[in-house]
Amino acid sequence: MNTCKKWIIAGCIAFTLLAFSSCVSIKNNGIQAGGSDSMISNGKLFTAIWMQQSAEYKALCLQAFQLADLRLAGILTNQKPAKPLAIITDIDETFLDNSPYAIHQSLQGKDFDPATWNKWVEKAGADTIAGGLAFFQKAASQGVTIFYVTNRDRAGRAATLKNLQKFNFPNADDAHLLTMDKSSSKEERRQKIARDYTIALLLGDNLADFSPLFDNHPNSAARTAAVMALKEQFGKKFIILPNPNYGDWENALYNYKHGLNAAEKAAAFRRAGKRY
Repeated sequence: MNTCKKWIIAGCIAFTLLAFSSCVSIKNNGIQAGGSDSMISNGKLFTAIWMQQSAEYKALCLQAFQLADLRLAGILTNQKPAKPLAIITDIDETFLDNSPYAIHQSLQGKDFDPATWNKWVEKAGADTIAGGLAFFQKAASQGVTIFYVTNRDRAGRAATLKNLQKFNFPNADDAHLLTMDKSSSKEERRQKIARDYTIALLLGDNLADFSPLFDNHPNSAARTAAVMALKEQFGKKFIILPNPNYGDWENALYNYKHGLNAAEKAAAFRRAGKRY
């Protein structure tokens, strides 16, 4: 075998080994392309990085909070409610950013997991979303009480308060933080607040943050029908923040079935997507 052929063969072997090594490296980092097992984690990596890096996401958040401020100003100017005014707000992806957790999970090829989520919550390390802190502080300075109605559970209560207090969110105390107890529905907690306050605005990233009409619809079509039934409330009393990473919109694709594996979730996404 002449020297030229030897170099060609050696080069081919080296290229093959390099390609194999790269595939293994990518797979081990949970970001391999294609395949049912990686579709969900890759998708959530994409959306979480969009939330961190895109100026458009910041603009959408600022737009939501500036609209909320405009609506609140109108209420304060034109209405004389019998009870004190309050705002009810969700926490996660409404004004606290959990994208680092989503990216951590995605790079390991994993989705949301209660055990790792609880570890993230305990860190009290979530940053604020653009516009949120300024809005709530201004509202509080105008005499409006803020209530935090979240589906974080009791175990994460102390860490959640620590996270809010770190940024000096108003009313960040036990009396104004309503965590999940027996039900994920927030309606009972909203009604409890409404007994003593006039609810000026509700803020959230998930439709169930606003009304029981949005609780546990069987599919995406039913959720859309519910939105249309309350369409006059959006941008007025309901202020919604963008969250492409998770939520009931995703659960509806799975028909609210729990315990699906990655392949089953990927199949649900493929069925849901419209094609040309």
